[in-house]
Amino acid sequence: MKWHITYYSENVRKAIDNWPVGIRAFYARLTERIMLYGPNLGMPFTRSLGKGLFEIRVRGKEGIGRAFFCTIVGNEIIILNAFVKKSQKIPKKELGIAHQRLKEVRNENA
Repeated sequence: MKWHITYYSENVRKAIDNWPVGIRAFYARLTERIMLYGPNLGMPFTRSLGKGLFEIRVRGKEGIGRAFFCTIVGNEIIILNAFVKKSQKIPKKELGIAHQRLKEVRNENA
């Protein structure tokens, strides 16, 4: 069964569109694979962050990109937030945005 990827907002899509070419190319190849085989590709491509939040892990010669996502009924993947990593750890701000959007998508009290 095929999966469908949507974006939380146009700003999330634009953030990915603005990634450096090498990172964006890796993201495009990986999301094609996700749409065919589902989001559970495992390390080093995808990883669970707990509580229904996952990350797509991409890299290029220009650096490392991350896109946080969740899945919902009907084989739909929603990309909640995306950024280019500048340090080893996930920035708390970016993770907080993803958690907030995850609650909104699931219609939980924010």
